[in-house]
Amino acid sequence: MEFKKISFLFFIMVAVNSIIAQKEIDSSSYYYKAILAPQTSEHLPLGIQYYKKQLELHKKQKDTIHTISDLRLLAIGEFKIGNIYDSETYIVEALKHVKANSFADTLVNAKIGLYNQLGRVYRSQLNFDEAMKAFNEALGVAPTIRDSIVPLNNKANIFKDLEKYDDAAKIYAFLVEKSRILNDSLQWALALDNLGAVQSKLKDDGALDNLIKAKEIRQNKNYLTGLYSSFKNLFYHFMDLGDDATSKSYADSAYAVAKNINSSTYRIDALSLYLQQSKDPKIAAYKALKDSMEIAKTITENKSAYAKYNLAEEQKKTEASNLLREIERRKRIQYQALVSIATVLLFASFFVYRYRYKKMKVEEVYKTESRISKKVHDEVANDMYKVITNLELDGENKETTLDKLEKIYLKTRNISKETGDIDVDSNFGMVLNDMLLGYKNKKVSVVTVNLNKIHWEKYSSLKKVGIYRVLQELMTNMRKHSKATSVAISFEGKKKKLQIKYSDNGIGCTLKKTSGLQNAENRIHSLDGKISFETSPGNGFKATILV
Repeated sequence: MEFKKISFLFFIMVAVNSIIAQKEIDSSSYYYKAILAPQTSEHLPLGIQYYKKQLELHKKQKDTIHTISDLRLLAIGEFKIGNIYDSETYIVEALKHVKANSFADTLVNAKIGLYNQLGRVYRSQLNFDEAMKAFNEALGVAPTIRDSIVPLNNKANIFKDLEKYDDAAKIYAFLVEKSRILNDSLQWALALDNLGAVQSKLKDDGALDNLIKAKEIRQNKNYLTGLYSSFKNLFYHFMDLGDDATSKSYADSAYAVAKNINSSTYRIDALSLYLQQSKDPKIAAYKALKDSMEIAKTITENKSAYAKYNLAEEQKKTEASNLLREIERRKRIQYQALVSIATVLLFASFFVYRYRYKKMKVEEVYKTESRISKKVHDEVANDMYKVITNLELDGENKETTLDKLEKIYLKTRNISKETGDIDVDSNFGMVLNDMLLGYKNKKVSVVTVNLNKIHWEKYSSLKKVGIYRVLQELMTNMRKHSKATSVAISFEGKKKKLQIKYSDNGIGCTLKKTSGLQNAENRIHSLDGKISFETSPGNGFKATILV
């Protein structure tokens, strides 16, 4: 019997390690896209804030791979909002980690991205020689054409800055063709926009077509920073043609996008377009003087973190020390997993309760759940860790019990979700969405409607907890009993109330309030709300909530 208990814990530990890793990937996906392709003005600041927290966490865990990834994304985000020096600092720190590790040769994509971003930083500082060196470093480690596209594009940008338009056009034309073949729409738009810009300087008839095509692609993708570049290049194209009315309309469009990006750097740059249209010689003289002063300041105050790093590069760490650090990191993850499993097991043993209470009772139960979770975390973890350490020394085959253990694990994991803490603060909408989409799989599609339009700050913490638990109960019943393949949950504000409609296409049933549905009804009534159910055999299941 003791052997079976240890076997059970070993399987749970392995399974939870996999679940934790997947959850980390899913939770960072939103912020990853927010950095690389921001869709709203909030995306870049939110992404930077998230990856700063991730960087702190991964440094504490001595997780080198994720630390490098965090630094790289922070460098991109800071650069996009105009914090050039911060971007450079993050790049240098990331390169330091890359060069200090014995597995540096495997980090090809990271090195390409970091050197490319470093080149962009130097270009923004008008340090064209160092920028070209950085782009060549990126090309030197790029194994394929796809990996070479971005550094090549940035090399062409240097030629454009130096007014070597013929050299730039040759590279851009090559990139237009390769990006189209690779079916990379955003990279294709970038190459088209850049090619159109230099063709405009060369008085090439194809300039406008390429600029318009790039703009349309970026509009369809709602790629704000790219769209700003398109409007800006179209402004210069028509200004050079002497079409003041059209160029002003594109300046207006660029300024509107700059405000949406929510970056003072973009807004200042957009406003400068209006100055460039002015015919007043004093304004022209002012701008020329201001530009020359800014260039001089950029050159003289160039804070080159990379140069400092090259003078004081840390000694590379040995392969053995890296291996030891990786082993210690894995042990910490196992330890954290065991704490979670200990919590789940005790919840499964001791948390069976009935819901018949008003508002104060709901709050009391929720606080009790959180308090017991903390107590389990603090008091059981060390003993559980000793058990799993002993288990790792046991080499006997335990595969015959895996099917039953899988079912037990899924039940305990669900209990953990049903009784764990809920973030009811600023991120509640995201937390609720993650819970609902957690029931999505290959057989079941889950769709939410208007969830992101609800202003959750209007509702009390007590009400948000109740909504979360009731929807969780409905989704659990769907997964266990309905055989549904499609679930839809819609949200709509009704003055001071919130209406939520749930529906699935399952097998339905004769309406009989089980303990789960009764619990959901009790929760809603305790919040002075209403809930109704509609179902019959073969017609799916519907619920309407008004709180």
